[in-house]
Amino acid sequence: MKHGKNYIEAKKAVDPAKIYESSEALGLAVSNSKAKFDETVEVHIRLGVDSRHADQQVRGAVVLPNGTGKDVKVLVFCKENKYDEAKAAGADYVGGMDLVEKITKENWLDFDVVIASPDMMGTVGRLGKVLGPRGLMPNPKAGTVSPDVAKAVSEAKAGKIEYRLDKTNIIHCPIGKVSFGAEKLNENLDTLLEAVAKAKPAAAKGTYFKSCVVATTMGVGIPVSTIKYGV
Repeated sequence: MKHGKNYIEAKKAVDPAKIYESSEALGLAVSNSKAKFDETVEVHIRLGVDSRHADQQVRGAVVLPNGTGKDVKVLVFCKENKYDEAKAAGADYVGGMDLVEKITKENWLDFDVVIASPDMMGTVGRLGKVLGPRGLMPNPKAGTVSPDVAKAVSEAKAGKIEYRLDKTNIIHCPIGKVSFGAEKLNENLDTLLEAVAKAKPAAAKGTYFKSCVVATTMGVGIPVSTIKYGV
């Protein structure tokens, strides 16, 4: 794979043999960003667990203190008596069976987060084959199935992200934009890593944090130390 001049220059600035402190790594990521758009900064966390086992799953959600920098479109499934409070909290779309039909018949997917009140999960369950593969299915662990839909909407709009293992035991999450600067990105990263550390399964043995890398959308991966999280 051929890389451009900016990528090659950015790679030269990173010592592949070094594990960086998070603030230094994010400072490098920001200074190396040469794209003509505001790149997303992502973190990739490899864990010492086996996602094939139910008792070693790692999944949850956390509100990043500085948000993600993304304008999140939120869809809410709830009963009519909660429509107004969901809309007041900032929901972009609110409904019930009407939205299920719109999604199934029109293949409409113009939203980033789906929230549902518990009494609507029977209805929302019909969308499992559509929402599931896209990571959009409401889930209690992610806080997207909640009786308090207004609170769930507010958190989603404020920068709540879901973290979960993929099949290779890696968590991939956005932690903000390059324009945030290293300090705000570091606060977001710290919040996410603390949440993942607390979510360590009792069945996990040995080293929990195998590796942690930060990178911008177009940039190189920069290894980050996780020693202070003690797992």
